[in-house]
Parts: sequence; C-alpha cells; structure tokens
Amino acid sequence: HVKVRDGQVANRPIYVALAVTVEGNRDILGLWAGDGGEGAKYWLQVLTEIKNRGVEDVCMVVCDGLKGLPDSIGTLWPEAITQTCVVHLIRASFRYAARQDWDKIARALKPIYTASTVDQAEERFLEFSEAWEKKYPAIVRLWESAWAEFVPFLQFDAEIRRIVCTTNAIESVNARIRKAVRARGHFPNEQAALKCVYLAVMSLDPTGQGRARWTQRWKAALNAFDITFNGRLSVGR
Repeated sequence: HVKVRDGQVANRPIYVALAVTVEGNRDILGLWAGDGGEGAKYWLQVLTEIKNRGVEDVCMVVCDGLKGLPDSIGTLWPEAITQTCVVHLIRASFRYAARQDWDKIARALKPIYTASTVDQAEERFLEFSEAWEKKYPAIVRLWESAWAEFVPFLQFDAEIRRIVCTTNAIESVNARIRKAVRARGHFPNEQAALKCVYLAVMSLDPTGQGRARWTQRWKAALNAFDITFNGRLSVGR
C-alpha cells in the first residue's frame, strides 16, 4: 500500500504479479494500481493483459483471497488451479484472535494444512471449530469461506506443497518495495508511486545469485509438477 496525495492523502494498493516459469525463473509480470474495491471485471482486464502478452497456459495461481480473482482466472485459463495462499490464510486468522492466543491458534491450525487428505483436513477443521468457534467465530467463517480455494493444496506431494505454501519469493519483493515506499512517504499521484515501485523491482537481485539459488531449489518441484500436470510443462519446450 502507498499513500497518494490526490486531493487528500489516501492509501492505495499496488498489486504485483510474480510468475515462475517452467525453467524455474521468477519474473514480475506487472504492477497495477487500484483503489481497494477491485472486482471480477477489473481482474479479468488485468489477466487478459497478461494473456495477450504471451502467457498461454497457467498451471496454478496462488493468491490471497482477492474478490473476483478466482472467477477471472477460471474464465481465461480454465485448467488452472486457483490456490489460496496458506500463509496469508493463517496470518488473516490471527487478526481475529487476541495475541495471547496466537500460539494456540497456530498449533490448532497446523493439523489442518498438514493433513494427508481432504477428508483428514475436514476432520481436523471440525475439531478446530468445536474448540474455537465460540470464542473466535470469525476465524471459523474465514476458513469456511476460503475452503474451496484451500483444499487443492492437499492433493499435492511435499515438494509442491513446499513451493506453494512458502511466500518467501513474493515477501522478499514486497519487503524491498515497502522499504523504497517508506523512504519517500507520500506520493503526489499514482504514476509517481508506480515509478517508485518499478525502480525498486528493477533493483532486485543485481548479481543474479538469488535467481540462481531459487532455480536450483525449483528442480525437485518441477519434476513433481510435470507429473501432476500430465506433461503440460513440457509443451513447446
């Protein structure tokens, strides 16, 4: 989020799409400024732009519950799996809980997202609901509303789960962006904010060492993805 002085100072979100290619290379596909009220029509325009620029197929999209985004993904890439970011789901749960209960909530949620099967996860979630719904009903509702986009995670093996669950790749980008944005405070307009974020992105990993380490870690997941998606990763290679 950035502070933009457009009549009056207001927080404006800037959305970042980070992609991982078949070769394991990470690329920032684009930056988009919004007002926080974006819906399915907005996301369809963004994803159509990405598709028109050459992204022909997408195996999986990991997002953090943006309204209307899953429907737009299904419209453009019907075979894509839309997965709620598990780490963001856990963090969102803490927003509804008192700090002294965070550790207990974390321990209670872990059996759900580490379950071997969907049925096992449903059993663990039922146990969580019985234990915490009376005190924190909003956490239970949060998981119930995100359940359809959460469960795809459970069908994958450990290598894919590790890649999908971790947010290190995008969090490191966001950390650099936040550092650049905070150093400048308010921005006179949207374009100035976008320019600052763009320059922060362009300064990432100047030596290429980070990209090289990520690519090596990607190999195990790549093999698992190729089997899971039945050769779609090999098309056109």
